[in-house]
Amino acid sequence: MTCRPTLMLQALRTLPRDARDTLFLLTVIAWVIAPQFGHLPLWCSGMACAILVWRASISLRGRPLPARWWLGGLLLLATIGTYYSHRTLLGRDAGVTFIVVLLALKTLELRAQRDAFVVFFLGFFALLSNFFFSQSLLTAFVMLVGLLGLLTALVNSHMPVGRPALADAALTAGRMAMLGAPIMVVLFVLFPRLAPLWGVPGDAMSGRSGLSERMQVGSIASLALDSSIAMRIRFEASAPRMDQMYFRGPVLSTFDGREWRPLRSAFPSRLQLGADLQVTGEPIRYQITLEANQRPWLLVLDATPSKPTLPGYDASMTPTLQWVAERPISDLVRYSAESHMAFRHGPLRLVPGMQDYLELPPGFNPRTAQLAAELRRDPRYAGADATVLVDAVMNRLRTGGYSYTLDPGVFGTHSADEFWFDRKEGFCEHIASSFVLLMRTLGVPARVVTGYQGGEVNNVDSYWIVRQSDAHAWAEVWIADHGWTRVDPTSAVAPGRTGSLQRLLAPRGAMAQVLGMVSPVLTLNLRALWDAVNNRWNQWVLNYSQARQLDLLRNLGFDSPSWEDLSYVLIGIVVLAALVGAAWTQWERRRQDPWLRLLHRATQRLQQAGLVVTDNAAPRQIAVLLKHRTDHASTEVEALCAWLLRMEVWRYAPHAGMQQLGTLQQEFKRLPWPGRLP
Repeated sequence: MTCRPTLMLQALRTLPRDARDTLFLLTVIAWVIAPQFGHLPLWCSGMACAILVWRASISLRGRPLPARWWLGGLLLLATIGTYYSHRTLLGRDAGVTFIVVLLALKTLELRAQRDAFVVFFLGFFALLSNFFFSQSLLTAFVMLVGLLGLLTALVNSHMPVGRPALADAALTAGRMAMLGAPIMVVLFVLFPRLAPLWGVPGDAMSGRSGLSERMQVGSIASLALDSSIAMRIRFEASAPRMDQMYFRGPVLSTFDGREWRPLRSAFPSRLQLGADLQVTGEPIRYQITLEANQRPWLLVLDATPSKPTLPGYDASMTPTLQWVAERPISDLVRYSAESHMAFRHGPLRLVPGMQDYLELPPGFNPRTAQLAAELRRDPRYAGADATVLVDAVMNRLRTGGYSYTLDPGVFGTHSADEFWFDRKEGFCEHIASSFVLLMRTLGVPARVVTGYQGGEVNNVDSYWIVRQSDAHAWAEVWIADHGWTRVDPTSAVAPGRTGSLQRLLAPRGAMAQVLGMVSPVLTLNLRALWDAVNNRWNQWVLNYSQARQLDLLRNLGFDSPSWEDLSYVLIGIVVLAALVGAAWTQWERRRQDPWLRLLHRATQRLQQAGLVVTDNAAPRQIAVLLKHRTDHASTEVEALCAWLLRMEVWRYAPHAGMQQLGTLQQEFKRLPWPGRLP
């Protein structure tokens, strides 16, 4: 019995050409817009799919296209839906939503070749809009397939006769893409860089691991680990230990009972507290490739006294040691930095500004306050300094039955009380927040620091990879004569979280789980290889910045390259390419058969005179047609026919030589070519 896929293929081969071409174009459109479904409103994705299915059904059944009032109504609904979803008809998100709907609707009036061209160009525009949301290597590959599909449909539309195979159109489209590739490379290398390269990625980190400028404790019932890459690091020498890899982000010091935010002091004079950073020992030099995150933060290791080298951006260090760029990081950037593992910062003596790091919201966490009072009454801790109190609280975390979990449930109003006495579990934000609140209640200035901790080394290219799942929160306490000191309470609860033994891993897909069961080593190697390939894509393509473009000019010999020099190089390459093309044309002309070229000139002369003759007609055939066209043989016609017969003799006579061909060429100029045949 014939299987169903075979029957479907046979049915597709028997379809009329219009139906076949329409189904192919609809398939390409679906491929182009499918990656955007995760960024579009649900109604838009559903509407686009329904319209494409409707149009496919019309082609298969041979039914007429819908009336224009249908299109008008659907367009009105799409306009209302776009405005309702985005509160505007302008901007990136609203524009992409609208273009996807318009592309789908245009297929419902696909009647003539002109309509097909509109669909093609809308498809190219929708294809480019995918890069507004992602510039990854996978997105580029998917869009390359879509580009070849649209080019195939475009070439196929220029073959109006017969039923040409789509494979032939695809081969022509592939050759066109290959011929255009050198031009694309030259423009990519030399055309002035625009930042961002394709657009700005969206920010959708709510409820997922990653950094934020605020930390709302207890509002997320479970944390969805995000395995996407936050940054890549290449160390010039040996990398620091895993438990020393703390990449500093926002420092949160103000707590309102539910949410931690950066310092908002009620006393402006207290904001004058400086970093007072002092470092010792040799620095660790490294280079970071930071993914776009729409934040101005420059993630660097604790502590970095000198400004990171970031072309195109200006950066400054805040009093809390965080490096901040002048504008959000909207595209992939690469910068160099030098950090010291041994450092001290902050005042050595208690100053009025430190009061901000002791403030607590009134009426919250009464049992935590009672715990602090009990510790203070304990003879072991009566009058103890901050170091002793920190050790006491860390020992409680180690021995009190506390655990690390990514599914702690939603915490109530008194989040610290619930952590210390009820649940005794949480992820890093619960542990760090509860630790800082307890230290403040004990009279020790403390604050929450967020960033990334640790990473994994890729054995393929030796880059360290820090993922969003490595986002972390720890604490800093102020100790007299030492200043601010890092304390990571999570390391007391789950030591493997901050070491190399137990990194957080995001859930793997079905294919990765199957490969993992077959060969865990193969899965790790494939992931490392894929990360290395993506890293090369980031370094060579996405991170090809203005600075690297000018560095290229320096390598070409320009002392102080500018945009004028870049334009000169680009113009020079264009002129050189034109000269090479002209030389190629001349070479092709000389390479072509001179006899065929002479016969072609004769055929053109006779066609202009009114003789109907094909381009591939032999000289004897042309002579016969010429005699039949004239009623009587004139001297001019006889001379032309004799010359044509000599052309044929020269072509096939074994004794013919180039000297005789030259004679035929001279005779061609003297022949009485007719102006118009009767």
